[in-house]
Amino acid sequence: MELKVIDAKGQVSGSLAASDALFAREYNESLVHQLVTAFLANARSGNRAQKTRAEVNHSTKKPWRQKGTGRARSGMTSSPLWRKGGRAFPNKPDENFTQKVNRKMYRAGMATILSQLVRDERLFVIETLNAQTPKTKEFAEQVKNLGLEQVLFVTKQLDENVYLASRNLPNVLVLEAQQIDPYSLLRYKKVVITKEAVAQLEEQWV
Repeated sequence: MELKVIDAKGQVSGSLAASDALFAREYNESLVHQLVTAFLANARSGNRAQKTRAEVNHSTKKPWRQKGTGRARSGMTSSPLWRKGGRAFPNKPDENFTQKVNRKMYRAGMATILSQLVRDERLFVIETLNAQTPKTKEFAEQVKNLGLEQVLFVTKQLDENVYLASRNLPNVLVLEAQQIDPYSLLRYKKVVITKEAVAQLEEQWV
């Protein structure tokens, strides 16, 4: 598989030979869906808290007598059927939302996403990604010269100046090769990977 290499002005300046196993895999929609769903589920903090009927503030006094009122019988106001009553099956902070994805499935899913990005011409390669100063304005100008708006940069090792210069740009994200995830790859319109990062991805996933 040949990946397009772009220069500092966003023009295609050559190509880079890459692994077919990582960048030329057939698209598997169900696998990608499972991967993204599991990633988002594992990111949930599980901090919702609701009260049971034993935890709500209530009286144990019977609201009215059992018979003769014409109303349904009732024992106490903490019933889940009542307004301000407890929940029958409450959410608790220790609720576990995690979903397990096998390592083999994860690698196959990531390769599927990268391959589809190449087919859709949303993935490009650059020589290197650096910033002379940690200035957001200068880095934003560099991204603009590439002709990109919403972009994910993938590097082998994150430079401190690049991190400081890019963190305030709402439509730009810079990640190391070992940190990329399926949601970020699909979320951004363009993905730009350095040559060193391509080699590292091939080393860890092929």
